[in-house]
Amino acid sequence: MKKNFVLVFCFLSTVTFGQIIHKRKMSMLGSPFEMTVVANDTIQGNFYINSAIAEVKRIENLISDWIPTTQISLVNQNAGLKPIVVSEEVYSLVDRAIKVSKLTSGAFDISYASMDKIWKFDGSMKSMPTEEVIKKSVSKIGYQNIILDENEKSIFLKLPGMKLGLGGIGQGYIADKIHELLWSKGCQSGLVNVSGDINAWGKQPDGKPWTVGIVNPINKNKIFATFPLEDSAVETSGSYEKYVTFNGIRYSHIIDPRTGYPATGVVSVSVFAKQTEIADALATGIFVLGVEVGLDLVNQLKGIECIIVDEKGKIHSSKGIDIKKYK
Repeated sequence: MKKNFVLVFCFLSTVTFGQIIHKRKMSMLGSPFEMTVVANDTIQGNFYINSAIAEVKRIENLISDWIPTTQISLVNQNAGLKPIVVSEEVYSLVDRAIKVSKLTSGAFDISYASMDKIWKFDGSMKSMPTEEVIKKSVSKIGYQNIILDENEKSIFLKLPGMKLGLGGIGQGYIADKIHELLWSKGCQSGLVNVSGDINAWGKQPDGKPWTVGIVNPINKNKIFATFPLEDSAVETSGSYEKYVTFNGIRYSHIIDPRTGYPATGVVSVSVFAKQTEIADALATGIFVLGVEVGLDLVNQLKGIECIIVDEKGKIHSSKGIDIKKYK
């Protein structure tokens, strides 16, 4: 669903105060994963990063819908049959996801995993699916049919065949949990990048903030703005590579769960927030809502800012961001 258009600038070197920036890149959750920490030495740096990796695996074994034994998979397996009692952690995450669904009028919806995969973005599609097929493809989607029981801490999917997928919020949640865990272990500065979900805290050893550069997907070689990240997060969702064009209209691979039609008019959305989880979920929702409605929503939310690049390469930003200041 996501492409990483955020460039992280940090350096693997020994710097002042006897601390080092220690970095590791790998693949986790089926996506690129990059962990950067400030540590006293390589031993401590590896301890922090290994702790982060263990936390990723712990959460993955709770919320992945690809691993058949997770709590979310059990909820999916019992759709239309019975509620499943889950941990407080899983229950709360799903509850917050539903709140974002309401906030975005369903443009973000974790029951999107129920969608029939009728769109193909590998070049094999030669014609549009019919209106009837498109409508049927989303017939089992609807956050309104996710029933939560706060007393029992249970989740029930009303419709047989419904399925939850936390990919649009789970990676952001994992980034936040890594920050929380490493801070508790004494890591006062670091940056985690889970496939474009970035959470940064503290400062680099030289006292400078972590920075991210945002690029325009239509002109990938040019960074149009560089932003400091100080105890905050950013997430970028985009579709400049995966799309199809019919009758002169560009359809992205990010599909509106309310209609079954791919989103149009936008190629990337970057959301800035204090928590990666909310940035993650809102980026998807804003992408679907489009430039005008998406910006209107963000401008009403305290502590949230965004940058949207439309299909013509024009850059739009929320009220709290002055692009010229960061060029």
